[in-house]
Amino acid sequence: MTVIVAELMGHRLELETQPGLFSPSHADRGTLAMLSCTHFEPGMRVLDLGCGCGLVGILAARLCGEENVVLSDIDPLAAEVAGRNAVRNGVPGVKIVVSDGFSQLDEAGFDLILSNPPYQSDFSVAKAFIEKGFNRLKLGGRLMMVTKRRDWYRNKLAAVFGGVKVREIDGYQVFEAERRQLSYANRPARRNT
Repeated sequence: MTVIVAELMGHRLELETQPGLFSPSHADRGTLAMLSCTHFEPGMRVLDLGCGCGLVGILAARLCGEENVVLSDIDPLAAEVAGRNAVRNGVPGVKIVVSDGFSQLDEAGFDLILSNPPYQSDFSVAKAFIEKGFNRLKLGGRLMMVTKRRDWYRNKLAAVFGGVKVREIDGYQVFEAERRQLSYANRPARRNT
């Protein structure tokens, strides 16, 4: 076990990490790049999708209220560690769910979904996060993602959301897309048969 310390948005977080979890020895630079573009407000409903040790969700809970934040990860160990970190950082009331993407999440109506998806593999996980994330946001809600790749993510987010803002920070691509309509922007036309 390692404990990392992060000073973010006026909050000091102490986070336990473990070998096998994402970025086990330090706060991930991509995650920090995404957070540098993120604006939190009290009362916002936030989902930390793929929470790892919980850095993003715990920070969100400190800024938005722990009752408004959900953390999820496919890895039961990550969810367990995030739970311990939530207690350690004074936000034991966050909801933590073991879920493969959105499969075990019932919540919707989020103001903000934040994710640093696995981008070294194919795009299937990111595709599901984007498409299903769109449906879990309230109108005006935003999806924030960070990756090292630009074109595929920019094109996919624009196709689903109708637009995307992209910022390059420290070698990472930070994407921000807002849900402005009830259905995907480029939904294929239905055929009458």
